[in-house]
Amino acid sequence: MEPALLSPAHYKFFHIPVALFAVLIPLVGTAAFVFIMKRRLDPMLTAAPDSRWDRILGRVIKVLKIWLAQWRQPRYMTAGVLHIIIFAGFLILSVRSTTLVFLGFWDGFVFPGFGGAAGHVYAVLKDYAATAVLLACCVAAVRRGIFKPERYAVPKRYGKDHTGEAVFVLALIATLMISESLFEASLVAAQIQQLQPAEFLAPGSLAWIFRNMLVDTPITQLQSLHIGAYFVHDITFFFFLCFLPLGKHFHVITSLFNVFFMRLERGNIKPVLHGVADDQLDDLESFGVKQYQDFTWKHVLDFYSCADCGRCSDHCPANAVKRPLSPRFISIKGRDYAFNHFPLLGADQTKDDEYRLIGDVYDEDEIWSCTTCGACEQECPLGIEYIDKIVDLRRGMVEDGNVPQSLQKPLRALEKRGNPWGKVEKKRSAWVKAVAEECPVKLLEKGAEAETLYFVDSISSYDDRMQEIAQATAKTLDAAGVDFGILGKDEKDSGHDVRRFGEEMLFQDLRAQNTDAILESGARQIVTADPHAYNCLKNDYDGLPPVRHISEVLLEKIKKGVLKLSAANGDGKVYTYHDPCYLGRHNSLYEAPRKLLDAISGLERVEMLQNRDRSFCCGGGGLMLFYEPEEEQRMGVLRVQMAAAAGANVIVTACPFCLVNMEDAIKVAGMEGKLEAIDLCELVDRHTVA
Repeated sequence: MEPALLSPAHYKFFHIPVALFAVLIPLVGTAAFVFIMKRRLDPMLTAAPDSRWDRILGRVIKVLKIWLAQWRQPRYMTAGVLHIIIFAGFLILSVRSTTLVFLGFWDGFVFPGFGGAAGHVYAVLKDYAATAVLLACCVAAVRRGIFKPERYAVPKRYGKDHTGEAVFVLALIATLMISESLFEASLVAAQIQQLQPAEFLAPGSLAWIFRNMLVDTPITQLQSLHIGAYFVHDITFFFFLCFLPLGKHFHVITSLFNVFFMRLERGNIKPVLHGVADDQLDDLESFGVKQYQDFTWKHVLDFYSCADCGRCSDHCPANAVKRPLSPRFISIKGRDYAFNHFPLLGADQTKDDEYRLIGDVYDEDEIWSCTTCGACEQECPLGIEYIDKIVDLRRGMVEDGNVPQSLQKPLRALEKRGNPWGKVEKKRSAWVKAVAEECPVKLLEKGAEAETLYFVDSISSYDDRMQEIAQATAKTLDAAGVDFGILGKDEKDSGHDVRRFGEEMLFQDLRAQNTDAILESGARQIVTADPHAYNCLKNDYDGLPPVRHISEVLLEKIKKGVLKLSAANGDGKVYTYHDPCYLGRHNSLYEAPRKLLDAISGLERVEMLQNRDRSFCCGGGGLMLFYEPEEEQRMGVLRVQMAAAAGANVIVTACPFCLVNMEDAIKVAGMEGKLEAIDLCELVDRHTVA
């Protein structure tokens, strides 16, 4: 039986076989794509090393969850669902598009494994996928081009927005869907006209609709439409492939690899240079990132993978209070640099010795504005990392002596006295006197022994208000029957914020002193009420006993019946819990503090809109208590307003840095008498049954 229509492999145009063009288009397109990708890989090949080949199984699981299942997309429901439809459709139709390339010169080609019944099932699936993708593209184009969600906007200082490129790409995708469906529908319409067995088209699909529109069209026109649709699809396919590495849609290619190589652990900071041990740091000629080549290849891959979706900046607290930081543009400016200095044609332009990243690409205040809260990384659907880049940029600035004026004094104090206030070491345990009669606190510095070491850290040791947290912690530990002691003057600042500030060598010194003191104490476990100390001891130190947060210890004692709490007194107070960044997002400790609150019977607790992994930073991370940023409003003020909006009049936190900022914010916001802040340990201490 003669075919209803000639396939591209057999069709001739003015006696010229179109199969010739069907071969040339993929050859030229593939060659161009390989060339472009080679140039895009050049800055990665000259970048600093990064160790990302560990724990392969864990990385595969990340790919399956975050890339394939698009796990983070629905956090923005409308955009997320649209993206999932387009992404899933792309995966389904990739087989069809590949098949079409071969059909141009290989009549009857069937992709391996897609013959017989499997092929019929796939045909129905791809018909509906093409229809769904086209509809999603139309909705996305209207949403992006007309309604323009605020997170897509680009401030003038960062250049023009990418709406045009986004809509253009949606148009290319729509063209692929329409041309593929027309190619199929024109053949089926001709088969029906000639009373031949017709291919089944999924009812209601785009191809089905086109078939019904074309069923009475003359065969000659159907033949032209069939061939025309094929070449429109073929040319669009390879043009799209080569266009992707030229802009923000590069993530279509890089996202799989970026998710595979994303960080598997949170809370830690990358080493100064991968492959260089801490005891070899003195041998390095330079610290941190000063020039583009100092970024690691994973950082460059991050730049390429940014989809410009604005989710990171939308949840960045620094951006929310109008500090000069928008994480999204850390990536976009990094990508623009690579595109401009590693052009597709011409020599690399990276040999300028006078060039510096800070000043030429990034601004000083932009980098210092970050609180390292991790909201940007938690929100990114493609696994882009920001904290390590910012810390590396800070390392470079610190080495060059480029430190904000307000931070110079606490850094000198940390170096000299082991705490940012510069107070003498022997006063580190002065807070013990206030609770000496209620509970004994062992001083391990004097040779006492204890099962548990309570690591207090600097703010709770020296700040007059935060000493009350240390006292409440000691009392609750004693009530819970925990055998504990403190290091006293032998304890130094944990170095958590020092490291994230970029002062790596000072951190190394603080860590070494603390490690020696902790190991000499003989304690079998460490407990702390400070999430910054908790994160640092757990993730930045090596060889220590297990580290636990006070909420975990107290909850365990309550469950065992050792620690008993009285009921709330029915005074009409409504409590809400604020998740500290370094307890929640960085260490996934969300439930223990809440269960501890709920253990107080009769206590009324509500949740703020932004809670758990979407909690809003108080503004205290990364030595920010001492930094004087340029901002329109304090982060803490926004947070206490969220607490009030939730109907709470008491905001509970489990971090001394948060408590400082919450109490200050209540005053600044004029909410004194309407809202109060309290630490979790203080609240538990008030309800502890003697």
